[in-house]
Amino acid sequence: MKLKQYWLVTKPGIIAGNLISVAGGFFLASRGAFDAPLFLLTLLGVSLVIASGCVFNNLIDRDIDALMERTRNRGLVQGLISPRSTLLYGVVLGGSGLMLLWFTTPLAMWLGLAGFVIYVGLYTLWLKRRSVYGTLVGSLSGAMPPVIGYCAVSHQFDIAAALLLLIFSLWQMPHSYAIAIFRLQDYQRAGIPVLPVRSGIEVTRLHMVRYIAAFAVAALMLTPSGYAGNGYLAVATLVGVSWLWLAIRGYRLEDCRLWARQLFLFSIIAITVLSVMMSVDFVAAHELGLTVLR
Repeated sequence: MKLKQYWLVTKPGIIAGNLISVAGGFFLASRGAFDAPLFLLTLLGVSLVIASGCVFNNLIDRDIDALMERTRNRGLVQGLISPRSTLLYGVVLGGSGLMLLWFTTPLAMWLGLAGFVIYVGLYTLWLKRRSVYGTLVGSLSGAMPPVIGYCAVSHQFDIAAALLLLIFSLWQMPHSYAIAIFRLQDYQRAGIPVLPVRSGIEVTRLHMVRYIAAFAVAALMLTPSGYAGNGYLAVATLVGVSWLWLAIRGYRLEDCRLWARQLFLFSIIAITVLSVMMSVDFVAAHELGLTVLR
């Protein structure tokens, strides 16, 4: 029973979702020159760092988790695992993950550490309970996995890495706001100042439309920048337009919770499709006169 709780406290669903984006960044940088050991090392390192961040998030938030319907049965809330052992568990996971990332490239390790500090320190410990800007700051940590995947191969933070950070940060905002809308009562009960709680659904809808529009534009930029092909461009255009249409359509729907769930589910499809497309429709290194660093 305890083993299951230690597994669940890492939020395996979140880890699995992020690994898809890690692969997207990795293969975008690889440009057809696949290094299997490096790929596995990167996936494992990122997985452990994310797992550690989730463990610390569960540990810190166990008081407000007890107030929310979807989190009140978590192991720490129910006392099935102890805070002390959970703390040690998180430290071991994080340290192991950062060490593995160091062996890919020190840059990947520093990016992993930055994502961890932003998520655990700036977001969970500080802004989540105090500021409506917590979601914005937290989006930076959520955007780190594909950037780490890219930099593990490229060994540098270049235009493509910056675009990945921008694309995935912008994606995080409407994705997170959608969750906050259909879980609004939970957030109100726990006193978490997300935008729907502070400013209402209508203001949040407007922000979501703007973020999705910005995401759609940013996602396209990988092609004119010379990193992704025309197939990626076509799919990214379709994804961006479709997501924006769903967001605007929300103004005509009375059931905002149903709309938010639809938008949330589409956001997962959207980022998965883009991650797959940047993995398979890259611009080969010889076409740009670039050398992929090893």
